[in-house]
Amino acid sequence: MTYSEAKEHAPGRLHEIFSAPYEAFESAVLERKLHLDIALRALLDQPIQSSRLVLRVIHGWENGDDTPEALKHSEHPIGSLDDVARVKEEYRATIEQELPLPHDGRSLLAHPRDEAIAKAHEQGLEIDDETRRNPARWPTFENGLYLYTFFKIYHRLTYGEDESYRSIQCQTPKGPREIHEFHLDECEFAISTPPAFDDTGTTLLIVHEGELDPLVECLELHLG
Repeated sequence: MTYSEAKEHAPGRLHEIFSAPYEAFESAVLERKLHLDIALRALLDQPIQSSRLVLRVIHGWENGDDTPEALKHSEHPIGSLDDVARVKEEYRATIEQELPLPHDGRSLLAHPRDEAIAKAHEQGLEIDDETRRNPARWPTFENGLYLYTFFKIYHRLTYGEDESYRSIQCQTPKGPREIHEFHLDECEFAISTPPAFDDTGTTLLIVHEGELDPLVECLELHLG
C-alpha cells in the first residue's frame, strides 16, 4: 500500500465551509458554538435522517495499553439523538452492574491485521513478528496503512490529543473515507464519512466509552 492512500491534515469538506477549520473550534474563538453547529450538521444531519449513521464505541485500552488485541468495540445504528442516549444508558447500566462492556466479537485491528498479513504471505511477502506487533510497520503490507491510520485515531480518542480538530483522507476496503477528529474541551470523538458525492455509504461516529455522557450533551447542544 502506498503512503498516498492515507493523508493526515488533508483538506476535507469542512475546508469548503471554513477558511481555517483547524482554528474554527478553538476555545478562544468567539463564534465557536456556531462553527460547531455548522460543522456537525454538515457531517451528521443527512446520515441521521437517512439511517446511515453507526455509533462505534471503543474501550479496552487503559493505563497506556494500546495492543490491537485489547481494543474492543460495539456498534449501534443511529436514527436519532435518542438512540445515542440509549447507548449511553446501556453502557452506564453495564458499568453500574459491574458487567463486561458490550463488544462485538471481531476485533477492529487484530483480525483485519492478521488477515492482511496472511494475504501478504500468500503473495510471497515475508512479514516478521516485529512488523505484526508494531503498528508503525503495518504500512509495509496491503491495507496496513489504513489500519495504522485508524490505530492512531483510536489511540488519540483514548489517550487524548492537543489539536482541537484534525482532517484525514483514507482509502479503506470500503472505499475512500474522510475522517474528522474533534478533540474539544467538552468531548472527543471522530466522524468517518464517505466522500460528499456518496449518499449511500455508512458514516461512523467513533467515541471512547468514557466520552459517551459528554457526547450526548454535545450532540444535543449542536444538533438538538
